[in-house]
Amino acid sequence: MFKRNIINGVESVMYVSSESNQGENPSTNIKDLKPGMENVSVKARVISSEPPHVIQTKKGPRTISNAVIGDSTGRVEVTAWGEKAGQLTEGEAVEIKGGWTTEFRGKVQLNIGRTTEVKKIEDSEVPQAEEIPEEMPTAPEGSRPQGFRRTGGFRGPRRGGFRRREE
Repeated sequence: MFKRNIINGVESVMYVSSESNQGENPSTNIKDLKPGMENVSVKARVISSEPPHVIQTKKGPRTISNAVIGDSTGRVEVTAWGEKAGQLTEGEAVEIKGGWTTEFRGKVQLNIGRTTEVKKIEDSEVPQAEEIPEEMPTAPEGSRPQGFRRTGGFRGPRRGGFRRREE
């Protein structure tokens, strides 16, 4: 299907697939996850989950929980932060929208937090746990380990650089 736009007197034509979910982020296969991805969506089954616990971070104590989810292409470790901790239950079929990936100990990790949407889906949309391959996406060699996603903002006073002398 073609979509026709006219903006400021300039006409453009764009091909739009009828199968695409317009305005939505399509699901990503777990095997295709790479460190540093943002706004990730996956459909998967929760293979295992742990209860929430508190860890110490640079930003102070944070509540997290860990889980492993999988689809027909593989498995990935998930860290759920804050209010999302403990929301993944073993055996559930879920859709996660708005997650982000990091690298931890050489493996890709999917993170879910405050703005991530987690919803239960039909059981038939994802394979059963015993049908999910053991493969887990790995981080490319030489990639820089990431603990937190960078959000920008103020990072403290500038150090060094040019200073004007008082006369």
